[in-house]
Amino acid sequence: MLELYQFELSQYSEKVRLILDFKGLAYRKIEVTPGVGQLELFRLTGQRQVPVLKDGSQYVADSTEIAKYLERKYPDRPIIPSDPKQRAVCLLIEEWADESIGMKSRKALFGALSQSENYRKSLLPMATPDLVKTLIGVVPNDVLKVLGFGVGYGPDVIKSAEEDLKQDLEVLCLLLAENSYLVGDQPTLADLAVAGLSMLLRFPDGPYLELPATLKGKGIPGIGDNIAYQSFFDWRDRLYTQYRKPLTAVSTVGSTPTSIQID
Repeated sequence: MLELYQFELSQYSEKVRLILDFKGLAYRKIEVTPGVGQLELFRLTGQRQVPVLKDGSQYVADSTEIAKYLERKYPDRPIIPSDPKQRAVCLLIEEWADESIGMKSRKALFGALSQSENYRKSLLPMATPDLVKTLIGVVPNDVLKVLGFGVGYGPDVIKSAEEDLKQDLEVLCLLLAENSYLVGDQPTLADLAVAGLSMLLRFPDGPYLELPATLKGKGIPGIGDNIAYQSFFDWRDRLYTQYRKPLTAVSTVGSTPTSIQID
């Protein structure tokens, strides 16, 4: 079985999970404990960041490289069009989503997290030790850095990211106003990337993530709850309903507080 080294609340991990589910591939999740678990991952793969996919003895890092690997190795239910023009547009949108929605949503979420200790604690991986959960209210920046949200984002940086995300969502709403998908007449990597990476903007309201019930369907204030972008989130949630498997259908392997699980 495929194994995905991940953070449950990493939007790049969610992008890969959505691709795996769309392709109908069985996999198990291995939660990487922030800090020490990342050092173990580096020792194993040379990569500290998640997601990392293990297929037999092969390890593939980076969500885009994982997507391309899965397309080559498991071509059923293709996610990259064969038509040259559609292929180009698909890959262009996927790259844009990584750099725009993926990166800016982290900055915007950091702004929301910095305002709420309870929000920070709720978003920690389930394997995080209780001591860290206690300390996060005191020293949030260090833990947030480990989780990949960065530190030192000033109000101007956060505001700029929020404004850019609003423009991105406006564009996506326009693109999807008369089309079911971003490229062609069936889902592609472009759709799966945009849908998965938007996780931090508003969490899916369904049994897809190990997330406190109070956070399901919630998102970044002013973005996730903005009626102007409801059509986008409706589209995203339809993709989830059609293709994302509920948690009960996928086995999860949790790490110990100090290490990921390694064969």
